[in-house]
Amino acid sequence: MKKVLSILALFIVFTTSDSCKKPYNGSKMSGINQDSLIYTNPVFEPILADPTVMKANDGWFYAYGTMDDWGDGKGAHLVPVIRSKNLVDWTYVKDAFLTKPAWKEKGGIWAPDIVQVNGKYYLYYAYSTWGDPNPGVGLAIADSAAGPFTDTGKLFLSKEADVPNSIDPFYLEANGKKYLFWGSYSDAPTQGTFGVELAEDGKSVLDITKKFKVAAGDFEAVMIQKKGEYYYFFGSKGGCCEGAKSTYNVRVGRSKNIQGPYLDKGGKDLKERGSGSVLLHGNDQYAGPGHNARLIADNAGTDWMLYHAIDKSKPNVPTGANRRVLMLDKVIWPNGWPEIVNSQPGLKSQKGPVFK
Repeated sequence: MKKVLSILALFIVFTTSDSCKKPYNGSKMSGINQDSLIYTNPVFEPILADPTVMKANDGWFYAYGTMDDWGDGKGAHLVPVIRSKNLVDWTYVKDAFLTKPAWKEKGGIWAPDIVQVNGKYYLYYAYSTWGDPNPGVGLAIADSAAGPFTDTGKLFLSKEADVPNSIDPFYLEANGKKYLFWGSYSDAPTQGTFGVELAEDGKSVLDITKKFKVAAGDFEAVMIQKKGEYYYFFGSKGGCCEGAKSTYNVRVGRSKNIQGPYLDKGGKDLKERGSGSVLLHGNDQYAGPGHNARLIADNAGTDWMLYHAIDKSKPNVPTGANRRVLMLDKVIWPNGWPEIVNSQPGLKSQKGPVFK
């Protein structure tokens, strides 16, 4: 009888010890079995604004966000880095920068974009302050996705590019060429979202005078992704950072040419203000959903989109910074256009990505 009880005790310890150890990782925890992964938004908090994401060589997904003070007593995080195996359970790793880049006198490190170029991890970023008359775009490089990243300096300033509010960089390779897209809100004659070809090493612009315009100056947070025969433009409009009153929303257009013209569902060119078909807007719980990362396809071929939004019930951290949490929702493609259920952030528990 004692032998039976001992075996039973060992069985209980063995079967419960691992399942009870669920470390805090900033997200609402999901099941471990990938066939039944269930999650509820947000997937990371308190803040990961303007997210960018990639799968690194070590098998982990890494996401990076705008420099922000989380209210955790550590001051402003210089581009926070988090990682996950499934896009749902995220853990903070470190900050990408040890110190702020020195090529600009003041500003924050905003809206990074992570990619792999020539075997290295490239982090393009904006350097700006609110109302900055001359923001710019820089580049930092690391040997691993977790960093640390070494700054290589600026690619250009707004006045050098002749594009007001030159922020929100986005890198894309197409037809054997490397491109950088960027731009943000402005009413100036030279306003808009632009693209330009980069040098083969991705560290400099070939000729800034050969930039091309793809969208009007009421867009920002450009992300372009190829699917099928089209390049799809994703951009954000509205106010990103007014707490519960934020009006950010994501709009799309598409083109068969990387340089455009990008047209919305109604055939309107995105270079015209007021254009873009709405993909995602706020709801009763979340305000200002926007600035989405590249879409990630899971092993079942389903596309997933990470973006930030603000919970109206707790819109700020104690420091006053907007509490832009990380959100995840499925993207479907009826009739050749991306859609999210109800065009709103998901509120209920739902099946997550499949990675096995």
